[in-house]
Amino acid sequence: MLRKFGSFACALAMGAALLPAAALADDPRDPTMRNPAVRARDRAITRRMNQDQLAYVRQRDAGSVHSYRGARSEGDEAYADARAEYGRELAAWRRAVAACNAGRWEYCDN
Repeated sequence: MLRKFGSFACALAMGAALLPAAALADDPRDPTMRNPAVRARDRAITRRMNQDQLAYVRQRDAGSVHSYRGARSEGDEAYADARAEYGRELAAWRRAVAACNAGRWEYCDN
């Protein structure tokens, strides 16, 4: 019980310490942002960070798509092979049934 309370108190204290910083992160009344040149520099930095992140995500996703397509094509080939084998076995079974129905009793055991 005391251990749970200690963990809760620690989490509460950390949240209380970090809350003011998070609340003031994008303060529209920030006196340093009154200068148009500072706002333009901040906007440019933000745009560059967003573009860098977008480039990273596109590169990451391109690699994911490439590996996904490779794995999928291997799976498609395995499925096609299994499907062809099933088709051959089904055709052999149907021939055996037809032969059995035609009176060739050696095919009736299959």
